[in-house]
Amino acid sequence: GDFIMNISQLEAFVVLAENEHMTKTAKQLKTSQPNLSYTISELEKELGVPLFKKTGRNIKLTKYGKIFYEHASSALIRLNQASSLIQEELNPYSGKINFGFVYTAGSEIAPLLTRLFLEQADNKDIKFSFSLGNSFQLLNNLSDETIDIAITSFVENVDNIQFEKLIEQNIYLVVPLDHPLAKKDGIFLKETKDYPYVYFDENSGLRPYLDNLTKSLKFKPNITIEANEDHTLLGFVSENHGITIMPKIKGISSYPVKVLEILDKHEPRWLYIATRKDGFITPGALRFKEFCLNHFNK
Repeated sequence: GDFIMNISQLEAFVVLAENEHMTKTAKQLKTSQPNLSYTISELEKELGVPLFKKTGRNIKLTKYGKIFYEHASSALIRLNQASSLIQEELNPYSGKINFGFVYTAGSEIAPLLTRLFLEQADNKDIKFSFSLGNSFQLLNNLSDETIDIAITSFVENVDNIQFEKLIEQNIYLVVPLDHPLAKKDGIFLKETKDYPYVYFDENSGLRPYLDNLTKSLKFKPNITIEANEDHTLLGFVSENHGITIMPKIKGISSYPVKVLEILDKHEPRWLYIATRKDGFITPGALRFKEFCLNHFNK
């Protein structure tokens, strides 16, 4: 027969599927638990299958629930996009840009670009929502369309993502202030072979770059701790857990560390603007992308 399900039923189902918890979901949807139960059982009645099963205190999706969730959640995303596209059609100079960036870009590059963009008279009504993450997380967010545009490292073999060079970043050796190497201003990486490293982990977009660099210098760092966020690495270096290689970020001077030039010849490290090759992008986000690329490539 004909579907009579409505959008608020779909929303309730999707949120419940993600939370796996009745009370929490009812609260989030600002409704009562009996109301929520009724909504879900009406939906199950209409579909003719159970969508959830109880497991202890929580509830889990059934096989049918999983099928329905995949389609319902993307249907909701599509509906939201349709409504924001219509709003954008009415006024391309307002609207929201979901902007993601790697930690390295978060201390200076992203805030600067956003400020300069918003300072242009046309853009004063645009709202931003920001996501921080490592390159892999951000590319996933781009793929599932929770963000529109991202500053990331280049990642090999990613379908449907377009990478455009944004800005070159130099990398440095960072050591604790009282480290034997802190007396120097520049260093060849071979000279660091006896010291433990705090290093970017496999999920960091900087890692493939570092692996190529150390391989080309035939140098294997002695990695003792891995993390994927600049300030975490700086914290561990400050506490003498090791030395690290990283871009010079704005807040670096607030840590008790010394920054050394790397004297080995090395390829520059680039940050890229990543967007979806095909798929939804608002006119506002597109203008922001052009703005970013022009800013550094003048």
